[in-house]
Amino acid sequence: MNKYKKLTNEVGAPVDNNEHSITAGPRGPVMMQDVWLLEKLAHFDREVIPERRMHAKGWGAYGTFTVTHDITKYTKADMFSKIGKKTDLFIRFSTVAGERGAADAERDIRGVAVKFYTKEGNWDLVGNNTPTFFVRDVHNFPDLNRAVKRDPETGMRSAQNNWDFWTMLPECFHQTTVVMSDRGIPDGFRHMHFYGEHTFSMYNKKNERVWVKFHFRTEQGIKNLTEEEAAAINAKDRESSGHDLYNAIKNKDYPKWKMYIQVMTEEQAKNHYENPFDITKIWKHKEFPLIEVGELELNRWPDNYFAEVEQAAFTPAHIVPGIGFSPDKFLQGRLFVYGDAQRYRLGVNYNQIPVNQAKHANVADYHRDGAMRTDSNYGGAPAYTPNSQGYWMAQPEVAEPPLDLEGAMWRYDPADDPTDDCFRAGGDLYRVMSAKQKTMLINNTAMNIAHTSLYIKYRHAVHCMWADPDYGKRMTKALKLKEADVMKLAKGDQKSLLAATMPGGKYDSEPCMMDCDTCKKPCIVKEK
Repeated sequence: MNKYKKLTNEVGAPVDNNEHSITAGPRGPVMMQDVWLLEKLAHFDREVIPERRMHAKGWGAYGTFTVTHDITKYTKADMFSKIGKKTDLFIRFSTVAGERGAADAERDIRGVAVKFYTKEGNWDLVGNNTPTFFVRDVHNFPDLNRAVKRDPETGMRSAQNNWDFWTMLPECFHQTTVVMSDRGIPDGFRHMHFYGEHTFSMYNKKNERVWVKFHFRTEQGIKNLTEEEAAAINAKDRESSGHDLYNAIKNKDYPKWKMYIQVMTEEQAKNHYENPFDITKIWKHKEFPLIEVGELELNRWPDNYFAEVEQAAFTPAHIVPGIGFSPDKFLQGRLFVYGDAQRYRLGVNYNQIPVNQAKHANVADYHRDGAMRTDSNYGGAPAYTPNSQGYWMAQPEVAEPPLDLEGAMWRYDPADDPTDDCFRAGGDLYRVMSAKQKTMLINNTAMNIAHTSLYIKYRHAVHCMWADPDYGKRMTKALKLKEADVMKLAKGDQKSLLAATMPGGKYDSEPCMMDCDTCKKPCIVKEK
């Protein structure tokens, strides 16, 4: 590693670590003194204008949420206070990696952001159509997104970059299995589940805390597209998911999802067999069953796309009393980076844009001035606190209960945790797939990874082997690798695997950059 160029910060000082956040204990929250993390995230937010850095292509709609089951023993949030209570909302669906001109039916995860206009303020729930994510430490968030965006040399999307990054971080494995599976291209937004992904907290009127995960399950039924079906749709309609959602609402065939939560007590979290705050891990339904909460319905299309969809802004930092955060390292970073991105993209007063305004709560936040201030700017009220005029006093009664933390402040590597297993969930997922789904997973992956270097293919095959031997053997065969070499590499660990699969080594080769329609060489891309 001595031959590599050394990393510095923005003014030339050496950086000691670029992958692990400084946390209070191995499972604790991220510390504000991690200044390189803050610099990295803030710079990332400002790299591209004017479209969103990620989730650039999206569609939105208004609707309502109705409580159908009592969960007041878990939360004192007003929107869940009684059965039958309705809350207005706005939702934005999106692809993730593509630009605003990208096609809707691409192999990609789908972003889903919901803004609940509650009487206690806006609650933004930001998630995806998958229950987990690629990375678990926010330090890797900018790098993941750069890997799936355009290559700085060619200006093109690069499978080489995608798979190099994914195979360097084994925590990505479960999510890559999902994306390459039959679920990788949803048939529109109406026919997919979506999730809050992170672990959040809820606390009730007694200030008793539980940890929760949010699930929204489609009532339209799950539908997905094959590569061939998606290609045919994209050739004719690059806005296929938008058209589907628009037409459904226009025809009063209002899309609906049922909301559920999973609940884990603080004691269960302390004794769980793996880190319950790791976004790359799932909570098994058999251990933590789904608890039904209510129904989400979309019933109104926006009047103006730019004003209401393009300017819609979400951040998980927007919560309401009764709902809180967790020590999830990725969530902790998102609490800063999402709002900071909106301040950069839309301006410091982005919450005054009508679609982002609180509808049913009085706003009194001491924020003053700034570009595009459109209200009275609080008139002559004091702009400081504390003051003697009675403006505006904090409300300690809504505070979250305290959270006990332990451990030294340090940059912890989750791989050093003996409970950490990046391949358990991916293997479990593979084993519950049907024969047809397994074949689709292998074929989709082989097509997607075909244009990458040989060493990257070996890394992924070994990861598949670690998840499930059948998964590994079938992937090895599909990628036309030597099974003996895969089995030999699989006897080691991730550190030894990376050491053996670097450029210039035994498994090195140039990635294929040929157009499949013109290349005459033997190739796995078109094989099924």
